[in-house]
Amino acid sequence: MTWSILARDAQGRFGLAIASRFFAVGALCLHSQRSVGALATQALMNPLYGRAGLALLAAGHSAAEVVAALAAGDAGREHRQLHVLAGVGAGAAHTGTACIDWCGHQLFDDFSVAGNMLAGPQVLAATADAYLSTAGLPLAERLLAAMAAGEAAGGDKRGKQAAALRIQADEDYLQLDLRVDDHADPITELQRLYQVSLQRSQPFTACLAGRHDPVGLIDRDQIEARIASWQIDAPVQTQR
Repeated sequence: MTWSILARDAQGRFGLAIASRFFAVGALCLHSQRSVGALATQALMNPLYGRAGLALLAAGHSAAEVVAALAAGDAGREHRQLHVLAGVGAGAAHTGTACIDWCGHQLFDDFSVAGNMLAGPQVLAATADAYLSTAGLPLAERLLAAMAAGEAAGGDKRGKQAAALRIQADEDYLQLDLRVDDHADPITELQRLYQVSLQRSQPFTACLAGRHDPVGLIDRDQIEARIASWQIDAPVQTQR
């Protein structure tokens, strides 16, 4: 009932995107941790995979070892779909035998795609192809393009309802966290929200306290100047 993409860029950031004919699909399916990895649990999702999987990655286990351990410890594993991307190395995935067709996954050096209850294998193929063909764009825009291509190829065979996008950068909090929980065209709405986030939200978040600056910008004039500069530069950034 869902398909998703996990990606890691050259700066070590993780991007996650998902869509489904299921309410608030972004609430329990997507999990990530700075410098550790990203994980998506779907089909009959197991939200417990998130914390457990990231803890295993943080302890030094590979994506393949994490997938194997989570599946082995879950009596419901044949009803689950899971894919994992660590800070280094290729991703790994599990698609249970009881997942509803069409279901499957594809693994690449720095990203993975997985889905179930889809219109067909072309959904994942289109998602992956679009991600590959948009190299050079910002990570979030590559993920949005990938999900839009998967939707155009048929998406969830039951229809549309929800989508989500998150970017985990070099902070413990998310750089970007967008969700569309119930909408007639959720991926298009997610793309709109992303454009809105460029206006003030993303530049404001860049001013906040963080690991490398425990105070951040507190001068409101400087914050507004940063936002204004970001707004001028944003159209160039989104097309490079």
